[in-house]
Amino acid sequence: MPFEKFDRSRLHLRPLGERAHDLDRSCLIFPDSPRQPFQHPALPELAARIREAAAAGRTVMFCCGAHVLRKGNGPLLIDLMQRGLISHVALNGAGAIHDFELAMIGHTCESVARYVRSGEFGLWEESGRLNEAAVAGHRDGIGLGEAIGRMIQDESFPYRDTSVLAAGARLGVPVTIHVAIGQDIVHEHPNFDPAATGATSYTDFLVYTQSITRLEGGLFLNLGSAVMGPEVYLKALSMARNVARQDGRSIRHFTTAVFDLHELGDQFHAEAEKHDPHYYFRPYKTVLVRTVADGGTSYYVRGDHGVTVPALYDQILARTEP
Repeated sequence: MPFEKFDRSRLHLRPLGERAHDLDRSCLIFPDSPRQPFQHPALPELAARIREAAAAGRTVMFCCGAHVLRKGNGPLLIDLMQRGLISHVALNGAGAIHDFELAMIGHTCESVARYVRSGEFGLWEESGRLNEAAVAGHRDGIGLGEAIGRMIQDESFPYRDTSVLAAGARLGVPVTIHVAIGQDIVHEHPNFDPAATGATSYTDFLVYTQSITRLEGGLFLNLGSAVMGPEVYLKALSMARNVARQDGRSIRHFTTAVFDLHELGDQFHAEAEKHDPHYYFRPYKTVLVRTVADGGTSYYVRGDHGVTVPALYDQILARTEP
């Protein structure tokens, strides 16, 4: 007999206008915003390789955890997309929610500590419109990222110009969303359609994997994603290499980078021992070691995303403008 299930119809949702927000558009970093100085020897090399790969039509993928957007880097990613210097952006579900809310109301991010006590965390009416986008995307046979981007664009959200998802839809650059059901606030909502979300997120996985088929000579940057980033990349790379081998090709000579806060030391090109906690940090063993072991190059940049990503952007622009 089936197990007892929670009745979502009993949930009470409140309007976003009643939510206290921790972030607004003042967090956004634009190309001409002031910078906090940051230097790292990997940044000039990564910038040069990004420029070369983009010119050659190879994949340049930025896979971002939600904090990359919460630190305000959306406008910088959009500018690089517009210049043809990023060919693919991958986000998790939380990143999509922050981008969507910022585009819609100019605010995002609620206090978990405050609202979980009262049973209100995540239960805000307008955020659930993401679920409507998933249903529309499933109907139209497109991915979740494109479906959300289209909604932001087509409905003329007030702050759509700084939405990474809207930019992807507008520019024809894939911005894919890789969802784990149960992890995002919109999965709490009565209008959540798991079949639609699963199907559209899987479509995005296949779009992502197609980008990975062009990774030879390209770059994969994992920015602040401890699980989604390395795990989706690992499966997509295996699929792409499987088909490439059948065609007499290889995907070995490419560049990876991890931007994060963990202290890895200087010996991050060799896999840590299993008794070392670093072994269980997926970006280390997957992105920096295992997948580049037969011809690739990897870099690790440690620091706050609000400083490291703008510094990389500036290095890229310094090599693309006279």
